[in-house]
Amino acid sequence: MKAVETMDRGDALLNIFIGMFVMFMFLPLILMMLAAFNSASPPSVTSWEELTLAWFPRLLAEDRLIGCLQNSFRIAVFVVPASVLLGLSAAILLTRLEGQATNLLYACLISPMLTPGIVLGIATIVFWRHFGVGADLYTTIMAQTTFIASFPMLIIMARLQRQDRAQEEAALDLGASPFFLFRRVTFPFLLPAILTSAALAFLLSFENYNTTVFSIGGSCTLTTEIAAQARRAHTPVINALGVIFVTVTVIFSLVYTLRKQWEK
Repeated sequence: MKAVETMDRGDALLNIFIGMFVMFMFLPLILMMLAAFNSASPPSVTSWEELTLAWFPRLLAEDRLIGCLQNSFRIAVFVVPASVLLGLSAAILLTRLEGQATNLLYACLISPMLTPGIVLGIATIVFWRHFGVGADLYTTIMAQTTFIASFPMLIIMARLQRQDRAQEEAALDLGASPFFLFRRVTFPFLLPAILTSAALAFLLSFENYNTTVFSIGGSCTLTTEIAAQARRAHTPVINALGVIFVTVTVIFSLVYTLRKQWEK
């Protein structure tokens, strides 16, 4: 009987902890979204004036914000393929190599992920300044790719370690060239991991702040512009943009979940 009571208390404490954790994570997000429908400016939920949708059309008039959003996509267009290709190459190299040098190489390739973004951003500016290149979108692409490539490498390595090497050996015994082997055997097997890596690289590039703010110079991305506006009085246009992002994310999540359930 006492054991049952102890388990009930443990379950109750666990539920309380989960509830507090969910509230801590999502309550600020909910308040931010509510402020987008309040006519008060700066955004507020405690001082409610009038329910409105006027801040959403105002997004189209924010030329700088739209320009920063375009820069975010421009950077991601280069960062995503570069990171995936570098991660794929490193994963194949580390998986196929044998010997003590593999551990040292792995430590070197994984170190950018563990390095603070501020350090990477400053190091990128200092390095390229010696070649007469100022801080701009180019240096931001280089800085982001430096550490984002480590994430695809880990994801693809995990997939490669589950591959049956007998298939590759059989293809080579049948006369397949290395390129044909990769295109017809290895690449189809790695495709789910590659797509996952590309999606993760895009999200990491799009939301990155620490590295970007120190390497982009006078330009801006959506993340750096939102942070800049948050430090001063701003209109709820940023909140309206947040509502759009959250809505799109929820829609994609629901579509993905329903698709997986339908496949099962």
